[in-house]
Amino acid sequence: MSQNQVLIVEDSASLRRIYAQYVEKEGVLVDAAATLAEAHTALDSKVYQVVLLDLRLPDGDGFELLKRIIEHQINSLVIIMTAHGSIDVAVDAIRLGAYDFLEKPFDARRLKVAISSAFAQVAKLNFAPVDLAEKRERETFHSFIGASPAMQDMYHLIERAGPSKASVFVTGESGSGKELTAEALHKQSARSEGPFVAINCAAIPKDLMESEIFGHVKGAFTGASANREGAASKADGGTLFLDEIGEMSLDLQTKLLRFIQTGIIQKVGSNSDEVVDVRFICATNRDPLAEVQAGHFREDLYYRLHVIPVHLPPLRDRGDDILMIAEFFLNRYAREETKYFEGFEDEAKRRLLEYHWPGNVRELQNVIRNVVVLNEGGMVGVADFPAPLNSLQEIVAPQPAKKEEPEEVQTSKSAKKSKPYSKVMAQSLDEIEPLDVLERKIIENAVKLCKGNVPKAAALLEVSPSTLYRKIKGWS
Repeated sequence: MSQNQVLIVEDSASLRRIYAQYVEKEGVLVDAAATLAEAHTALDSKVYQVVLLDLRLPDGDGFELLKRIIEHQINSLVIIMTAHGSIDVAVDAIRLGAYDFLEKPFDARRLKVAISSAFAQVAKLNFAPVDLAEKRERETFHSFIGASPAMQDMYHLIERAGPSKASVFVTGESGSGKELTAEALHKQSARSEGPFVAINCAAIPKDLMESEIFGHVKGAFTGASANREGAASKADGGTLFLDEIGEMSLDLQTKLLRFIQTGIIQKVGSNSDEVVDVRFICATNRDPLAEVQAGHFREDLYYRLHVIPVHLPPLRDRGDDILMIAEFFLNRYAREETKYFEGFEDEAKRRLLEYHWPGNVRELQNVIRNVVVLNEGGMVGVADFPAPLNSLQEIVAPQPAKKEEPEEVQTSKSAKKSKPYSKVMAQSLDEIEPLDVLERKIIENAVKLCKGNVPKAAALLEVSPSTLYRKIKGWS
């Protein structure tokens, strides 16, 4: 295997020499460039596994070099060097495709860790070419199931964010797969061989949370009968996932911020420091910025963790993914219960697609398990579902409470919404059309009036967007 090579792009001659000395001690070949032009020339003549890039150069913006590497698929990982107070610029670089960023000033240890992580990622990726068209059609990704456009975009984001050491903030409704996202990010990183440690901040009493994260020494508090290693120490060299981080107390948030900034922890009851190297991923089912504004979450901690945001779409917005996931769980639980199920009847599929799924994938999983356990097999019908899916009434998304309006306003709105009888009903036997034809005309007209905005048309027709997407797909 050829020796790893690094290109250092830095306009300061003294810093170039210092960084080169740091890296050369690791047996790495180093080239240096003082300007953007020199960096372009270097990339034209040689392949570098890692490019250490300062964004502020005398003859241009380092983003230009980063964009060239990303757009031309040059086989190099880019580590951004940024001055203190320019973290937002580094975040933009990460979103564009940079591997990691270092905030100046940094020491030899921090640089060596970043470089080693990048080399490990290069070896793992081997920069195999990817068929983008094929990638867009994936139905599974790590532990995820789904081929909807929303999920394809999320798969791509995880692939881009996974290799970085930058913190990731995952948001989404309960049951939508936040821990699965964290696991996928871990598996996509150079830390995939290291530990993945998850802590649910909502499931641990507040007075025990500090010990769970940082550990404690014997006698630190009543019941501490032995030394205990915390989640941070267990995750050393890997990923620490803090789920429902909004439940963490403000005092503990302060200690977590210090840990993120310094990489140093102190066990409860101990006076000694411990250096820990972890990648942070956190999650919440609330709006984190709203929590900051309400004073429940530290603003400085929010900006430290909210480097790469990932938002999970709710299940109801994922269209036919619902059926794919339902089929997966049906087959899985049928094998566990040694039963045979042929699939879902058409009406059962329609009910699955139109239900609002407030509990998301977790709720769907429980519904299918209920079906398998309580039924003998064969085709699954609506009557086999637990409540409320087995109701004969049409299932619609819950609507927010409306304010009472004066009677004359209600009458006016009703008159406006109602259509003349002759506009929607046939006036003779010859004018009667099949129901499916009439339905198609109504839907196509609504989508046309909404200028192609299917969710808006669905809202006006008072049906689920997934219903319209499914019907439109069936007509094509």
